[in-house]
Amino acid sequence: MNDRILQVIVSAIEELNESREEKIPTDNVLDLSLYGDAGIFESMHLVGFLALVEEKLEDEFDVEVTLASEKAVSRRVSPFSSVRRLIDFTEEELRLLATLP
Repeated sequence: MNDRILQVIVSAIEELNESREEKIPTDNVLDLSLYGDAGIFESMHLVGFLALVEEKLEDEFDVEVTLASEKAVSRRVSPFSSVRRLIDFTEEELRLLATLP
């Protein structure tokens, strides 16, 4: 599942890059810092990126998932700090949704 989530995130980054003057690097995307001191997004841009990822996840997995939640922002280590952490958090959320009726 991690590979599918990674492809969704890369697809979202590539879509954003189509309209950005300063492109987001995709060569070492797993270690890409999304938010925080070294992050590529400010808070409003992060929200837009997460909304795009959520749309693409729905298309890929046929399930509605909310990434920008109280659960996510209350974590000691932000799931939005890097692509690797976003993948881990997204997988957790998808697994929880799979157990719901």
